[in-house]
Amino acid sequence: MKRTPSMTWKAGEDVASRPWHGRVRDYDLFKEVTIGFIVVGAVTLGLAAVFGSPDEPAVTFASWSANDPVDFATTATAELGGTSDTAQYGPPYNDTQGATQTLGPIDLQSLSGVRLPIDTAKAFVLGPLHTLPSIPSAVARWSNASAAQQARWASAYAKALAADKGTTLPKASSDEGPVPAIISSLSGMARSGALDGALAGESGFYPLNHAPAILFLGDGQYFQNLAAAQHLTGDQWGMMNETGNTPGQAWLWLFSLFYQVEPFASLANADLVIVLIMGGLTLLLALLPFIPGLRTIPRWIPLHRVIWRDYYRATASTAGTQEAAARDLRAVAAAGHSHATGNE
Repeated sequence: MKRTPSMTWKAGEDVASRPWHGRVRDYDLFKEVTIGFIVVGAVTLGLAAVFGSPDEPAVTFASWSANDPVDFATTATAELGGTSDTAQYGPPYNDTQGATQTLGPIDLQSLSGVRLPIDTAKAFVLGPLHTLPSIPSAVARWSNASAAQQARWASAYAKALAADKGTTLPKASSDEGPVPAIISSLSGMARSGALDGALAGESGFYPLNHAPAILFLGDGQYFQNLAAAQHLTGDQWGMMNETGNTPGQAWLWLFSLFYQVEPFASLANADLVIVLIMGGLTLLLALLPFIPGLRTIPRWIPLHRVIWRDYYRATASTAGTQEAAARDLRAVAAAGHSHATGNE
């Protein structure tokens, strides 16, 4: 009767419970771990001191308003007037009609609804100005005006900013109403660093929600230019790149590939189309073992045997040995049967 080996440490016949008769020396695990931490820490600090951090400095509103004040003012004016990309993005931020990407009846963006409503004028401009010790009087004038009047003021100042090719804000005119004063106050907050804190504070006591600041930055040209310089935009394979010389997400090559080739590169609903394609490919890969024809491709193209050639070589050798032993057993059995028959 074949005896099943015990899986418990108490069994005396188990290998793990047998006494060790080989060479023995002292080993201090705590000492090894401590030395390892000290050595690794020293090497890390040394390399950091020589080469610095591989990460790029964070983009702040202070750096934006200092390096490109006109672009900051232009973006803030668009946020105030409700004409920025975020203000017209659609779900989940607002219900702008026709803003979503669709493919026939498929409209994935609208499925969630407006879960994170954002009024860009209040969230990005007026709200931060209300955190100042002295709220500019221009804020009250803007708030008391009609929507049509606000749109005229914002449009007039946006045109003045577009016509100004310098690095300073244009002089205010009566057609622009309180908008120049509002944008000037917001620019002052940005340069002092107060705007970063005001936007982060909108999420509550713990400033963990950075979405408002990211959306505001993304509406401007300054942030987009920085991304283009780092080859991070969609038409630069940006999805699989990283800032500086840090290796990027190479596994996203297939996802990013579609944005580089036609007709996907010029589609207005490219994001939705590519997401659906990648979803279909992922589902196809998951169901591959159940699809007749596709599941036999590895037999037609045995690439896996090249990759795991050592395993198949060892398996073939073991199988050959076992087959030879089986042949010997069959030969012995046949000889014994023949002998027994002859004796009879």
